[in-house]
Amino acid sequence: MMEDKTIRRIMYRVLRKTGIPKEEIEPDASFDDDLNFDKLDWNLFLFYMEDFFNISVPDKEIPNLKRVKDSFKLVANMEKVGCMTLA
Repeated sequence: MMEDKTIRRIMYRVLRKTGIPKEEIEPDASFDDDLNFDKLDWNLFLFYMEDFFNISVPDKEIPNLKRVKDSFKLVANMEKVGCMTLA
């Protein structure tokens, strides 16, 4: 099982790929308010997250991603139920 620290480190790489400056990436940062995500940012973020973690994020889970820490929890939960394998 992947450690929370590993999930966080990979998620920070995902966020950096979407163009978010390192100093703005905080677990409590809101995607919409703090990181100013627009539709393109969301598409890139989901694409990179699915690619880096080798997962498929169900559409019903996307509205639950309000803060960066929510993405950590989503990946950890998907791993627990066997929905992911690291490439």
